[in-house]
Amino acid sequence: MIKNFLCLLCCFQIGLLGFSQKKDSSTITRYAQKIKPPVLRTQLASLKDSMCIPVILAKTVLDSALTVYDGKGNKLTVTYYRFLYRKRVVTEDEKTGKYIPTVSISSDYFTETPLPKKWTKIIKSDLSFGEELYFFDVVAKDKDGRPFYAPTLKIVTK
Repeated sequence: MIKNFLCLLCCFQIGLLGFSQKKDSSTITRYAQKIKPPVLRTQLASLKDSMCIPVILAKTVLDSALTVYDGKGNKLTVTYYRFLYRKRVVTEDEKTGKYIPTVSISSDYFTETPLPKKWTKIIKSDLSFGEELYFFDVVAKDKDGRPFYAPTLKIVTK
C-alpha cells in the first residue's frame, strides 16, 4: 500500500514538471535606470551651509521655511528632516554647590517646513550665544518624485 502511494506521488510530481511554463521575455521588468544624484544645497532663508551668526539673526530666520536647491537652482520639495537644538545650560553639583556648565539637547523629526510655532516660540525665548541649531537627515523630492538626501545645515550663534 505504501509502495503504491509513493509510486503515485512520484508520478504526480513528474506530471507537474511537464506543465511548467517558460517566462515570456516581453513581460520581464527592467531595472530602474540609475541616475546621477544632483548636487544639492540646504538653505534656511538666506543662510547656506554651516554658519556662525548673531543671536538676533538666528531668531528671525527660525520662522523661515527650510528649502533645498539643486545645482541648476531648481527648488526641491522637502518631505522629511530632523531638527536638533543644542542649548547651553548649567547644573548644580549637590555635594559642592558649584554650578557646572553642560548642554541640553532637544530634537525631533518633521515632515513640514517651517518648524512648528511651538518649537520656534521656545527656541526664540531661550536662544543665546554659543548654541547650535541643526537641520539634518533632510530628504527632498525633485519634480519627478525621486527622493534625495540633502546636506546638513548647522547654525551656531555668536
